[in-house]
Amino acid sequence: MSQQASTGERMSFLGVNHVALVSRDMAETVAFYENVLDMPLVKTLELPGEGQHFFFDCGGGATLAFMWFKNAPPAAPGIASQHANVRKDGAETAIASMNHLAISIPLEAFDDYAQRLRDRGVKVAIINHNDGPDARRADLTPNTWIRSMYFADPNGICLEFAALVRPYRADDVNLAPVDAEGRHVTTREMAPVG
Repeated sequence: MSQQASTGERMSFLGVNHVALVSRDMAETVAFYENVLDMPLVKTLELPGEGQHFFFDCGGGATLAFMWFKNAPPAAPGIASQHANVRKDGAETAIASMNHLAISIPLEAFDDYAQRLRDRGVKVAIINHNDGPDARRADLTPNTWIRSMYFADPNGICLEFAALVRPYRADDVNLAPVDAEGRHVTTREMAPVG
């Protein structure tokens, strides 16, 4: 056991540094993220013999990174990424895939950003996530805790702009996790990792 672990001192984090995604066309990706989403390109790397690795500033010191590989396999919706029509086909993706990437935005800018995306030719789906049985709605309710707009980039990656309506509360954590067979497991029953 490490000294840090034995003293009970917790690790501290500064937020997301970057998420690395795979692009099918780096030029198209740069045009979308810079010109549609207004995220400046801040770093470019050549991967000799393999491809490229580019970084976009998405605020708060975090970046979105894209890798382009000469021989990347094609997209596999429903396996490695979300289906294009989540309402019809569901949001399920394979283990270890990236289901979607959510980026925080200010609540007061939500409707403006949604309209900007539409004006730039992006199809946007808005879902207001609520506490209780009516969890996904088109309209705001007193139970809405986060507003989300979902859209795809040119690579088919599902992106979300998310705006918290209220801070997280203690009662927001009210479910036991499930194991690989779908059985609810208490914290005491969870097996240690490693």
